[in-house]
Amino acid sequence: MPQKSENLLGIKIIKLINGDDIVCVLPSDQLPDKSPLLRLSKPLQVKYVPQLTPGGFKDYVALIKWAAYTPDTIVTIPKDKIMTIVNASEEMKKSYTTVATTYDSVKIPQRDNRKYQREQFSDEENEDINDLFDEFKDEPKTIH
Repeated sequence: MPQKSENLLGIKIIKLINGDDIVCVLPSDQLPDKSPLLRLSKPLQVKYVPQLTPGGFKDYVALIKWAAYTPDTIVTIPKDKIMTIVNASEEMKKSYTTVATTYDSVKIPQRDNRKYQREQFSDEENEDINDLFDEFKDEPKTIH
């Protein structure tokens, strides 16, 4: 694992052909040059969230785990899906470093397997609900 100072220098933003922006470190142990794949370390996707402020709309930038359903920290992607790779700004480097330190502790989303009780409406309740829906039915329009 590279040291923190090396990580700050090696933080890149990768623009994919699908429009995603990925912030990551390109590890030194890459696949051979002729390989069609590139390794990314701790990739985080940049999400732009618009916020309404007193001065108007402003984009809030959120960094989220790009490969959320795996504990892997190294992700391999095809090189032909990359538009460009650029150096991250100082501000983005700081944000990435802060979020990447908790990369391994982010829990993988789990399916909620709780069973929910179903309850059948009584005939009276069912009739009341149907009456409500009937009130919203469009009456056929008479054309003269």
